[in-house]
Amino acid sequence: AILRLSALGDVCHAVPIVRTLSAVWPETELVWIVGVREHALLAGLEGVRLLPYPKHGTRAQRRQALAPLACREVPVLLQLQPALRASLLAHRLRARLRVGFDRARGRDAQWLFTNVRIPPAPAGRVPHVVDTFFAFLETLGVERRVLRWDIPVTDAAWDEARRLVPGESPFLVVSPCAQPRFRTPRDWPAERFAAVAAHARRAHGLRIVVTGGARPAERAAAETIRRRIPDALDLTGRTDLKTLLALLARARLLVAPDSGPVHMANAVGTPVIGLYAATDPRRAGPYLDRRWCVDRYPQAVRRYLGKDPDRLPWGARVRHPRVMDLVETEAVIDALDRALAHPPSVSPPPAPR
Repeated sequence: AILRLSALGDVCHAVPIVRTLSAVWPETELVWIVGVREHALLAGLEGVRLLPYPKHGTRAQRRQALAPLACREVPVLLQLQPALRASLLAHRLRARLRVGFDRARGRDAQWLFTNVRIPPAPAGRVPHVVDTFFAFLETLGVERRVLRWDIPVTDAAWDEARRLVPGESPFLVVSPCAQPRFRTPRDWPAERFAAVAAHARRAHGLRIVVTGGARPAERAAAETIRRRIPDALDLTGRTDLKTLLALLARARLLVAPDSGPVHMANAVGTPVIGLYAATDPRRAGPYLDRRWCVDRYPQAVRRYLGKDPDRLPWGARVRHPRVMDLVETEAVIDALDRALAHPPSVSPPPAPR
């Protein structure tokens, strides 16, 4: 069993774990306990039984979600979420081996709820979350890595993506806002996104597509971009996760802060200009290709924490409210120009029909 409830980026990071286990142990039944929202993205993933768990549901709803495991002992439980809520949930399951993070990376005293732990990260290295998840398999003796995502996209989602963004001319997706997590400010000023999008429109002839959820901050950011680029397509609050995945698969490029769409784009092979200052792209950047990321995390750590970034604990964040101002508009435009001068480093999956 795999326990990783959230968030969108982290469940994307966990998909290669499922692919690897399916390839190495094809006769083994895999069960993944995942959040309801994240299940909407992963639905249809072959090789694993997904159990959507309503984190904010009633006690009866939560009990019903775990009913398939209620009377069974799981030989191995991979606790891929080092959070107290997830640890307490894991404690309700019967498992022989409970594999968790090492003490340096296991937040909320996760080691109290596990009996096997992955080895510490090598000194001087900042492993990506994907590499850290693969350490769980290496702890079980599995050395192979299958770096394949292939998250299913329904025909209806492909059709909706084509309806929303018709035609074949290339477009840039701008996803200006990140979901607020851990009180970490990761949003870049909308005016700067507008300047980058205007450059992409003027210098490269790209159509501009703005995506995001329905929160007021996301709608306000989209409106700021549209004031600068009136013909930008504003899809904030208008796409479900499968449709967003289809849009990202068709896009020429994504510009976004550290957020779920970064890792969804990575999963479908679309190049990403990730904007990082609050978080470390070595740990949380797009896994397949970080060449175009704008990384101001070291400067942020020195300026706002007064520390050496290489001596911080894994997963450390900079929570200063102005931290993302360190990402300069000119640096993002330069990254966009360089990315568009190169073909994509990985090929996106072919769209049906």
